[in-house]
Amino acid sequence: MNDDLRYVYAVCRPPAAPLHADLTGVGGAPPRQLTHEGLVAVVSPVPERDFGREPLRAHLEDLRWLAETARAHQNVVAALATVTCPLPLRLATVFHDDSGVRAMLEDESERLHRILDRIDGHVEWGVKVWLGAASADGDGSGDREGSAGGAAAAASSHAPRSGRDYLRRRRAGNAAREEALARADVFARRLHGDLSRYAADARLHPVQSGPLTDAGSGRNILNSAYLVPRTWSEEFLELIGRTEGTRPGLRVEVTGPWAAYSFTDDPDAREEPHGGEGAARQDAGGAP
Repeated sequence: MNDDLRYVYAVCRPPAAPLHADLTGVGGAPPRQLTHEGLVAVVSPVPERDFGREPLRAHLEDLRWLAETARAHQNVVAALATVTCPLPLRLATVFHDDSGVRAMLEDESERLHRILDRIDGHVEWGVKVWLGAASADGDGSGDREGSAGGAAAAASSHAPRSGRDYLRRRRAGNAAREEALARADVFARRLHGDLSRYAADARLHPVQSGPLTDAGSGRNILNSAYLVPRTWSEEFLELIGRTEGTRPGLRVEVTGPWAAYSFTDDPDAREEPHGGEGAARQDAGGAP
């Protein structure tokens, strides 16, 4: 263990209960608690051959290794969230030894206590609004025409009769798409405002696109996170539930409860209050 580095998952106050004895972290090592003046760093040993500066830089380009490490990191943080309100650290936060971890707790003590005070008793809920692919592309008639039985006939009967007819249909399709996007944006803004009233804080993350979006999921209109008191979570979810089916073509996706990954910044360090505009969230871990 002398050659091992210390991987730090999170900082918290002393948990009310022990972690499960079978819990393992990155590399299969069980996490342990390192306490310093009222703060607890949850750590496990990791080999320098994988987490030293140069090897780590190479590993971070390996998507398979990154995904495996992120899952192990998240498993430990999720277990912590059942017994306390942890402050997750960034994925692959490592120190040379226990002394380095204690020095971090000492140097960052005031800031860490402020953040822990803010997230105490809270959980994070993620909310996304999706506009269905058919709505985002127009009126969806192309999807209906492409169904089995009569597809060729439909394509023939709906083919543009002239260049002018083609341009007219294209303008109509663009107008329908813009109208659908405008309605979705109004819905998302209203939902975000309603949900923010149940939250101590909120973040608007960049909408997902490209490889972050599953095929067929549609267009991401809202990608948000809310820091909600545990005692208000039921009302928060009920409010979301009441929106189901109220806007055809729109789907609301809820994830959580999570540790407060999106709220690990220091409120005293902000230049101005965060009403929602936020930094991109990383599902594997936040940054203090």
